[in-house]
Amino acid sequence: MEAAGRALCARDPFNPLITTSTQAAGILVISHCFHLFLKQFGQPGPVAQILAGIVLGPSLLSRITKVNQFFIQSSTEDYYKVLQFIFRTIFMFLLGLEMDIPYMRRNLRKASIIASGGLIIGVLFGIVAFISLIILLRIKASFDYASSIIIVLANSASPVVFRLAAELKFLTSDTGRMAVCASLISEMSCVLLGSIVHSASWEYFGKGILLLLLTIALIVVNKYLAFWCNQRTRNQKYVTHAEFLVFLSLLVTAALVIEKYGYISTASSFLFGLMFPREGKTTRSLLHKLSYATYNFILPVYFGCIGFQFDVSYMGSFNSFIMVIMMIFMSIASKIIGTLFACHYLKIPTDEGIVLGFLLDLKGNAEFHIMRNLPKDTLNPMDQENVQNLVVSVVVMNTVIAGVVVAHILRKKEEYFSHSHTSLELGEHESELRMLACVYGSRHISSKIGLISAFSESLKTPVTAYLMHLVELPKKRTKKNLMYHQLQDGDQYSDEEDYGGNDVVEINDAVDAYTIETKVLIHQRKVVSSFERMYEDVCDSIEDLRVSIIFLTFHKHQRLDGKMESGKVGMRTTNHKILRHAPCSVGIFVDRGQTGFQQPSSQSVQNIAALFFGGSDDREALACCKMISNHPHIHLTLIHFQHSPSSEQTGYNNGKPHRDDELLMDMSSHDIEAEIDRAVVQDFYNRFVTPGQVGYVEKYVENGTQTAEALRDIHDTYSLLIVGKGGRGHSPMTTGMSDWEECPELGTVGDLLASSELNTNSSVLVIQQYRHSRNGLN
Repeated sequence: MEAAGRALCARDPFNPLITTSTQAAGILVISHCFHLFLKQFGQPGPVAQILAGIVLGPSLLSRITKVNQFFIQSSTEDYYKVLQFIFRTIFMFLLGLEMDIPYMRRNLRKASIIASGGLIIGVLFGIVAFISLIILLRIKASFDYASSIIIVLANSASPVVFRLAAELKFLTSDTGRMAVCASLISEMSCVLLGSIVHSASWEYFGKGILLLLLTIALIVVNKYLAFWCNQRTRNQKYVTHAEFLVFLSLLVTAALVIEKYGYISTASSFLFGLMFPREGKTTRSLLHKLSYATYNFILPVYFGCIGFQFDVSYMGSFNSFIMVIMMIFMSIASKIIGTLFACHYLKIPTDEGIVLGFLLDLKGNAEFHIMRNLPKDTLNPMDQENVQNLVVSVVVMNTVIAGVVVAHILRKKEEYFSHSHTSLELGEHESELRMLACVYGSRHISSKIGLISAFSESLKTPVTAYLMHLVELPKKRTKKNLMYHQLQDGDQYSDEEDYGGNDVVEINDAVDAYTIETKVLIHQRKVVSSFERMYEDVCDSIEDLRVSIIFLTFHKHQRLDGKMESGKVGMRTTNHKILRHAPCSVGIFVDRGQTGFQQPSSQSVQNIAALFFGGSDDREALACCKMISNHPHIHLTLIHFQHSPSSEQTGYNNGKPHRDDELLMDMSSHDIEAEIDRAVVQDFYNRFVTPGQVGYVEKYVENGTQTAEALRDIHDTYSLLIVGKGGRGHSPMTTGMSDWEECPELGTVGDLLASSELNTNSSVLVIQQYRHSRNGLN
């Protein structure tokens, strides 16, 4: 056998390794050119990469004799198989590692129903397709091939769905995440079905049980290895290269063993990533090292190889052409019909159902492996080639069509599928609250984790928290002049990772400690940019992550003597620009260190006050307070400031909020705002104050001077004061306060609370509500 293999390789005019590498390079170059052109029409990267493979393959360039002899050789097929196996193993592991487990757990029933709809209709259409295949192509009936054709029509390629949704910027939307979950269920079901169909003996079934035990054993081993690596590399950003290679070798070896015994390793590779521990340097290292390589090299080459296998000449005969068109139509129709039925049952809008249907129609992962694993004696060689060419044609054309259609629908329905949860007041966030906290350095991390803790441990609805490290990119950037082998173990070849210094390690350690303690996962992001352009990256991330509120860090910090000291000027400039351009509500957090707000716990109960003067920003602040009112270690008090026309009313009143039942027939905009404020406070009082969950205080003031005095009276009672930035119009309660305003980004009240003159120990959170009509700072 080995001698025959060497003789076979000897007849090849070129080294197969060179041809494989050249093919990969050609796919990357051509796909990049296609993508530069197609992205103007909103088309995603996978479409360009598949088209690049078609151009390089036997459909176009490889029709030239010299090119064909170079790329298509007798021994290159084995190299392509090995390459595709390694690529498939890595990106399925990465897909499991990046999977949103809480979302999948919450929506497992819904995703299963959607996947089942497409699977059931796909199986029925697959039976019809196989009967047509026997009639048109005169292929001998075979149960193995029948099941394979059924699986091809019923399957959904989860990596293609994931990448397409990410490219089209709606992966974090409910539709995108639902599509990924449903495609995973569909693909795993098809892989399981294929394994059951092909396990024709008890011996084969026994091997399957042993391989399942191997998978479980490796999951356990990975858990303990990850914990050991996290403890071993305490003062490093990432695990060492050797440790990274150990995890990668275990993954590939286990997948190779599974494939060796005739099973598909797709499900096991995904489970390895899904069950991998989420906290610590090991996971962070795997994500960092694998993500760039996977999304910029592995997946483009993998999609290109799919297109490379397509041969347009196969569709030259009338029967083959009719069969391809019919199977494409059946594949699309089965997914659309099945998904729409499921969406109608789940009361999901039709527009979302159509997008889900086309996304679940994407193929290109398990189908080829299932076809290659069919018994060789089932059909004669000619029939085998016909069926494989048919499957390749259907997969390639189906994926291109579905990708183009999804991109077109999203472009036409951009407003419908765009980021909509842009404020807290307008929505109850029954399904999920997404929030983003930004830090400029390690000194800000404890307060931001405290904010995340206050939200995530209070709400009954799930919270998805993101932490973004904003790092200034120096104008004069120096590059490393080191070769790869000269780097210290654990360093990165890109010097971009050096930015952030030791702050990165301290931030990572704080996040890991919080995750281990509370089991609440914080998704970390990093922006390295100049202060002039940093706001653009932040605003783009807000839209991509679809967050409802972002928390920024005030540019001043408290010194040991209690005075506020300014940090870098660029921090304030960035905050100003984010306030103006952010497509969501914004909170600026003024940290007062150890005397201010801390992470709520049984040893550190936090007293928080919401200051309500009226206006849209105060209502947003009150909506923010609703979300933390259920925390067991937070005592919340609403202090309602009201205008008193005479000094006789000045003072505290612990009764119900004042109500004016007189109906005004002709109301000004100020009167309408006042009525909205009354309704919001009344609703808050009934829901939270009456049951005794939240304290309530009314304070009457005439002007800004009395308001400032009232704020001085309460400044040391609470660890955190929450107030709206502005939106009050010309309120007499703040008249004159803007005369000494130093930081207009905090508003009149927030600026006083953050100033050193007030001599307060309380941290301050100033909230600005997102408004579509906002053209600048208020």
